[in-house]
Amino acid sequence: MSAPPAQTPSDLALGAFSEDPPWLVEPDELRWRPGLGAIRATTRAEVPRLVRRRRLPPGGRVALVGARLAVAVGGWYLLDRRKGASTSRAGLSRRLRRAFERLGPTYIKLGQILSSGEGIFPEELVSEFRLLRDQVPAERYEVVRATVEEDLGAPLEEVFSRFERTPVAAASIAQVHAATLKTGEPVVVKVQRPQVATLVRRDLAAMSWIAPALVGRIPVAALANPPALVELFAETIVEELDFRLEAENMLDIARILAETEQRALVVPRPHPQLVTRRVLVMERLSGFAWDDVAGMHAAGIDTSAVVRAGMVAFLEGAMLYGVFHGDLHGGNLFVQPGGRVALLDYGITGRLDEPRRLAFLRLLMGGTANDVRGQLEALIELGALPRGTDLDGVVRDLGLDRPAKDPTTMSADELVGEIRELTKALLAYGARMPKELMLFVKDLLFLDGAMATLAPDVDLFAEITAIAAYFATHHGDRIARDVGIDPREIELDLTGMKASMGLAPEVETITHRDLQQRREIIRKRMEERGHRRGR
Repeated sequence: MSAPPAQTPSDLALGAFSEDPPWLVEPDELRWRPGLGAIRATTRAEVPRLVRRRRLPPGGRVALVGARLAVAVGGWYLLDRRKGASTSRAGLSRRLRRAFERLGPTYIKLGQILSSGEGIFPEELVSEFRLLRDQVPAERYEVVRATVEEDLGAPLEEVFSRFERTPVAAASIAQVHAATLKTGEPVVVKVQRPQVATLVRRDLAAMSWIAPALVGRIPVAALANPPALVELFAETIVEELDFRLEAENMLDIARILAETEQRALVVPRPHPQLVTRRVLVMERLSGFAWDDVAGMHAAGIDTSAVVRAGMVAFLEGAMLYGVFHGDLHGGNLFVQPGGRVALLDYGITGRLDEPRRLAFLRLLMGGTANDVRGQLEALIELGALPRGTDLDGVVRDLGLDRPAKDPTTMSADELVGEIRELTKALLAYGARMPKELMLFVKDLLFLDGAMATLAPDVDLFAEITAIAAYFATHHGDRIARDVGIDPREIELDLTGMKASMGLAPEVETITHRDLQQRREIIRKRMEERGHRRGR
């Protein structure tokens, strides 16, 4: 292992790493890296087989899963269904969360993913499933020790001078322990739960058998119908089962940040040798918790700049490289005393092939110019709408050619009617949420929520304008070359963005605090409707 150099670390040219390295990332010395391209391709190719609809139920697991879900849905049907829309959804969400807890790691992981989908899934489901983020019991230390020793091929004491018995975090797939290497470097060790890979594959088979029977029977499914949700989940989780792929994701994100000169974010270095399918040893990073705004302000950190840097880096990765962190949430982010954001946990990473990256770039550029038809064409290329979709019909049926309605001026019944008609129209056109688009939207919603915490009084339209100007200035040539749209020559048109917020075109400014107040009006109105219907 290379000793930390006294001068600027040479691997900063390769990635956005810390400036005080425990070791250097030298590509030729990464023993776990050869053959990962083939491993990733094989892993992806496994998904269709895992989620295919079988003629016969796949073993006893499907009976247990079916029974748990049947009890949840049956209890909702008998006791909660007629208590008003909000109360009904809350009751079903609570019963599903309890069923997921009892079904174990795979379903807990699914619940955790759903809990990050604010704005995609119903509020009641998201709120309830957030409880699954810290509901996973840790594996016994003896089990963790056995896994580490088996994968690293040596007794624990030969590799680590110190290994904390209690994990710093325990999730559905793995848990993380603080440790110190024999050579003195502080690290964290991510250890996969035993048998979880087998259990995940078995559970995916059970999910794929049950999901079609749930179509149209549970109101929280919306556009993410159960079979599509299972396929989306399978695509997401199978790569998480090999930590070598996660380590490669770390290097890819770090490289993109370095190439775009985004040094406001920092990626932990994976260890050159101590990475296997089930064990990942990496550099230990720390900082302020993401929601510790008071602590950051006391340290003189500009929290608005923190959110802005995260947004720009996220968009650059997706638009220019087709690779982005796919699971942004507060538990995966620390803000270091100097204001840099330590970005953790790379098990879920969005990856767009070149045709889909270009379609995605056209989608976002269409948004800046309010080119509705161009955005719909891009959604077809991304797989969100079927090929041959009547775009004029979509524009007409979704009301995209009509002035925006302000939801704060609508009654609860009118709001529900609008949502129902929109959902019905989208389903009629065969709309779906591809994995990468779902991850992108989920991350965007997280960053939107981060503004509410870290920059509530920043003018959103001014921020969007500044980010658009940044991309025009720094990446105008490349964007023009890639998709034939030169952002330096188009006029920013926020009409579509304002319409999505229910704002009139003449509205010039809005802060996140203002937006939250509007959302609270809508929430209370819907809650009152639920109470009325429940009486």
